[in-house]
Order: sequence, then structure tokens, then C-alpha cells
Amino acid sequence: MARYDRLRNQMVDVQIARRGVRDEHVLAAMRAVPREHFVIEMMAEFAYEDSALPIQEGQTISQPYIVAVMIEAAQVRPGDRVLEVGAGSGYAAAVLGRIAGRVLAIERHEALGQLAAERMRALGYVNVDVRIGDGTRGLPEEAPFDAILVAAGGPAVPHALKEQLGIGGRLVIPVGQAGNQTLCKVTRHSATRYEEENLGAVTFVPLIGEQGWQEDGRRAATNHLPGASRRQGLAGMIADAAEDLPAFDDPAFGRLFDRFADRRVVLLGEASHGSSEFHQARAAITRHLIEYHDFTIVAVEADWPDAAAVDRYVRHRGPHGDTEQPFRRFPTWMWRNTDIHALIAWMRGHNAGVDDMARRAGFYGLDIYNMSGSIGAVLDYLDRVDSEAAKVARQRYGCLTPWQTDPATYGRAALSKGYAECEQAVIEQCRDLLKKQLDYAAADGDAFLDAAQNARLIASAERYYRIMYYGGAESWNLRDTHMFETLQNLLEAKGPHARAIVWAHNSHIGDARFTDMGAVRDEINIGQLCREAFGREAALIGFGTHGGTVAAATDWDGAMEVKRVLPSRPDSYERLCHDSGRDRFLLDLSPGANEPLRRRLAEPRLERFIGVIYRPETELQSHYSQAILPEQFDAYVWFDETQAVTPLGPEHHRGVPETYPFGE
Repeated sequence: MARYDRLRNQMVDVQIARRGVRDEHVLAAMRAVPREHFVIEMMAEFAYEDSALPIQEGQTISQPYIVAVMIEAAQVRPGDRVLEVGAGSGYAAAVLGRIAGRVLAIERHEALGQLAAERMRALGYVNVDVRIGDGTRGLPEEAPFDAILVAAGGPAVPHALKEQLGIGGRLVIPVGQAGNQTLCKVTRHSATRYEEENLGAVTFVPLIGEQGWQEDGRRAATNHLPGASRRQGLAGMIADAAEDLPAFDDPAFGRLFDRFADRRVVLLGEASHGSSEFHQARAAITRHLIEYHDFTIVAVEADWPDAAAVDRYVRHRGPHGDTEQPFRRFPTWMWRNTDIHALIAWMRGHNAGVDDMARRAGFYGLDIYNMSGSIGAVLDYLDRVDSEAAKVARQRYGCLTPWQTDPATYGRAALSKGYAECEQAVIEQCRDLLKKQLDYAAADGDAFLDAAQNARLIASAERYYRIMYYGGAESWNLRDTHMFETLQNLLEAKGPHARAIVWAHNSHIGDARFTDMGAVRDEINIGQLCREAFGREAALIGFGTHGGTVAAATDWDGAMEVKRVLPSRPDSYERLCHDSGRDRFLLDLSPGANEPLRRRLAEPRLERFIGVIYRPETELQSHYSQAILPEQFDAYVWFDETQAVTPLGPEHHRGVPETYPFGE
């Protein structure tokens, strides 16, 4: 129990209070209610995660932060009579019961309602009464209420619930269609006058009932919610501030980024690993900075040994004895595609005209160890000893992202006995694999840098693989800290005037302090570390898109698929950019540039992150996170529609060795 008490207090401090909930009644109540008693037993260890969790009858228990926000918005006070619609597990009703005088909760699923009532009795919440019925009709016989909270999204505010508010009463309810809901607060000022307030975007299960949605998804209510035009004004401001991007091969494209050419480090992001436009744009910027501004380091989110093979090729360093071809492991398309092929060919040609080896532009990997190869070793091992554990592992590795908000996947993995028993063997296999793949460093004649960097990898291999096995903030922080330290080592090795271009995902190069990664999960990233170390000498440039196609897999180690990217959510930064009507543009978000727009964009919104795994069916949970765009990035590059990268195939190797262009 002491462990759950610690997790509960941490949940309140980090997930709720740090996000701005200040009501002491709410904070105290959430510190007191044991959420682990309101979830399915197998999910108890995840009770204090920052996410909704599955419960019986295909329903969910709401994210703790949302529960807190709704209760604070409803201004629940001691002695109040409160109605809750959609009792579910009973958790929110229990929290309300710690504050209010009396709570009546309605649940339409009889089995859920009975379970909730049993929990209230077992935990001693005698002032909470759970009833079975249609919540959209409320409880007129118990009215009036000081506050009403609805834990499901309706097409409009049910008239019956408004009528059951006392004068001065507050009603908080999600309103709108699935995927486009807002949290609405209704305050009753008189018998006929109500005030409505929009509290922001949310996602809830549908409110089923006479004045909500029908079971088949059709609208049952007859009233409607007025539309708002707020976003149209902000989209217009984006359109006014946007600078059109020319063609990638137009020299003017690169010149648009001269404003960042005096920086020590320019970090270039991507909203997905498998989109061609992001690669082409970063390549155009990279070529310009190398050719006209003497940048000599291209450091990418790739493994050091694989990138070293590319570096030997582009800097004309000659072959070495290692026979393994780089970038041949999952996900091969991320770096072995036609866009990277073109950049590498350009770098080799550019360097051919540079006599001084120190001034040739190099290609370096920042990432920790050989993650994809190591994960492949885990899967190979589990395929041999426990096929079920291997299946769980593929699910688990597919969710190794900082924005993942579905801990049920981790729960299934943790509960797999076979998977747990394999841990030590998996770690040892990964460590042995790493040592074998890096043995060539000792014989590499280029310089001490390769050997030193690889020695750093080996020194901490066991620690990394142990924490990677379990996921979480520690593994993410170790990985990004390693990538940042590798960047620092490169800059130091190349001299005081060396400058670097970093290619990595938005989740790595955008300042983590201004996303849920840092604000809620205490995760750091390269962007944050660069700002802290270099200040204005670091430029963080993010990328985004509304739709199109992307090269991605469904599970780790799965086949590459060309997937259709869902249109961006209405409550996202991407939708604002789409609504601007501009197809491709640069948005300067630097302090002092476009200040009125920066202030308007500073309200937290959702931002989409697609990695090598893309699961459209769970996109909100798997690929969106809250962010503050103008603080996260110094600039934002927009392509309204993007297309999947083209993997290298045999047609790209006519008349040249199979290893081309990744070594000689």
C-alpha cells in the first residue's frame, strides 16, 4: 500500500498540480481515493499512469487529470449536492464524495453500476449513491443540484440536465462528435438564463441515451451546440505570417534558412520517419548549410556503426574489414531510401572537391547502441524459446515512444511469465551482439573517435538494455542524453569552430519541457539539452503535415506498409496549419518574430508524432501529445500533404556494388 500511496501523491503532484489544477479540495480528494481499487485487477500497477484505462463492459476509467479538471471546473464544494452521469468504475464519484455532501451517480450498464456500488460500500463512501438508468434524463426527483458532471460526450447539452441545475449551479459536459469534442461548462444564472463556456478539447466515450446518441451512433438529442469561429481567426494569422517554400532544388529554399546559419547547432525534425517531404526539405537545408556556411557535421538519429559506414563513403575514407551492410535491419526504409541516397551522393561529390579532410562534411550516428539490431536479437531469441512471449515483445517494442498513453500493452507484457523469465538471457544476448558488431572499431584506422565512441556504448550496454526492457522515462532519458553527449563529443573532436546539423524526430529535437513528455513524464530530449547547453546557438526546427501517406509498420519488426495518414484532429496545431490554406511554408517562431501569433499559439494543443510504427486505429492515444508549439520550436516547416518515402531497391544499384551508396 505504501507504494500506491507514493504513486498517488506523485500522480497529483506531476500530472495534475503541475498542469495547473489549483483547487485544494480536488487535490486533497485525489490524494485520498485509491484508484487501484477502481481498475481491472491486472491493470492495478498502471492505476496512476497519465491515461485512461479499460474497465468492464468495454468502457474506460477517465484519465486522472481530466477527472480533476472537470471537478475543479464544476467548483464542487463541501455540502454540495452533485449528480454524476456515467459512473463507470465509480472513481470520479468517489473523488466527488470526498468533497461534496451527497453524490448521486447514474450508470446505464447494470453490471458496471453494481460493481461501482460495491466499491463504495467496501471503501466506506456512504454519501455516494449509484443508480442504474439513462443519465441524459438526470434524476429530476433528486433535483436541484449544485453541480452536474457528465463523463461521456453528447451531441449537445441535454436540456433535462440544464433544468435540474439549481440557480448558480454548474454543469460540465463534453460536447461534440467523436474526435471533435470540447468540454463545455454551463452556469445557470436564473430560471431562463444560462452561460456557456468552452474549456478546451477532450475525448470521451459517447453519451448514450434519450438526449444523447443512439446505440447505432445516430444523434438522439434535438438541440445543438453553436459553432465557434475562434480557430478561423488564428488560422488566418498563420496564413499571414507563413513564408512560402519554393521547390526543393531551388536555391531559394536553402536561403530561407540563412537566419539560422550563425548557430552552432541546427536541429531539423520530422513529424514521421517515413515521409519523403521531410527528408527532401532537410536535405535541401543541409546542402545549403554545408556549401555556404561551413557546417561539417551531419548527425542523425541512427546507430553509430551503420552511420560510420556511410561516413567512410562520403568522406572517401576507404573500406574496412566489416562485411555487414549498414541499415539492413528494421526499419530499413528509415535511412535506406531514395531521398537519403541522393543526399549521400551529393555529400560524396561535395567532399571530392575539398582537399582538407577536416573540412569534409561527415555523416554520424547519434543513437544509442544498435537498437534495431538488439531488438531483433530479442525477438529471434523469444521466437525460439517462447512464441507467445515473442508476440508480446513485438507489441511492447512497437509502443516504445514517449507519447504512448496506452499502458495496457505494457501490462500484458509484464504479466507474461515467459517474457519475464527470459529477461537475463535477452540482456546478455543484446550485450554480446553489441560487442560483436563493434569489434571492428579497434582496427578502424580513421581516428580515435570511432573507437572511443564505441567504447562508451559497450560500457553501459547492460544498464541500457535492462531499462529498455521495461520502458519508461528512464530509458528515454538515457537514450536522449547519450545522443546529446555524442553530439558534444563530435563538436569537441572537430574543434571550437565546428558546427552541426542534427536530423531527428520532432519528439527528440523539440524542447521536451513544452510537451507532455517533460511537463508530465519528466522526460528530456536533445532539443532541451541543446537549449540548456548552447542557448541561442541552437535552432530547433520542427516539421508537420495534415495528411497523405507514410511508410511505417504496424508492429515492431513488421513489414513496411504505405499507410494513409488520417486527417489531423480539429483540436491540433496541424489542423490550424491546414486551415490556413497554405500548402507549404516556413513559420518563424523565434522570440521577437511574429509575437502576436506566438502569444495566440501558446495555448497548449495536440501535436501528432508518427514514428516507424503507425497505428491509425489508436492514433489519439498512440501518436498525439499536448505541446506548446512556439516554445517547443524556433521555427516550423509545413507540408499540407506528404508522401511515403521510396525504399532503395535493385533498380538503384545498376552497375555498382551492392553496398552502394553505403560503403565501398
